[in-house]
Amino acid sequence: MTLKNVLLAVGPGDAERIDALARTTIDIAGPAGATVTFAHVFTEEEYDQARSDLDIDSGDDVTVDTVARQHATVRGLTDRLTDESIHVDVRGRVGPHGESIVTLADDVNADLVIVGGRRRSPTGKAVFGSTAQTVLLSAPCPVMFVREDH
Repeated sequence: MTLKNVLLAVGPGDAERIDALARTTIDIAGPAGATVTFAHVFTEEEYDQARSDLDIDSGDDVTVDTVARQHATVRGLTDRLTDESIHVDVRGRVGPHGESIVTLADDVNADLVIVGGRRRSPTGKAVFGSTAQTVLLSAPCPVMFVREDH
């Protein structure tokens, strides 16, 4: 499979997985010369909080992509990938995490989606749902799941 576009889903819980996500993405995208698009999805509350934390007024003309670029995990991963000469782009969305990631994968014509996660019990998946599970079942391309403990 030839990789031109890799979508890396990055969320609030991925700070603890940054090394594993960076290593995996570099190993896959670097040799292929692929562009990596970071997908950072906010709920409405998360987006409002992020704008507040960044001291952005609701009247300011700032896009969700701009706010996503300011997320610490996105900045850390961007630095790591650009140090390896990998071209990166950042896309932000406001909405349901899993569905928004799937839509972004389609929008950027992703050849592969990389998502991070943690091991969950069957009960935890049934009760709380899973962004990674939604992406795994609905993405328009193959999906790679990266755990922080590997």
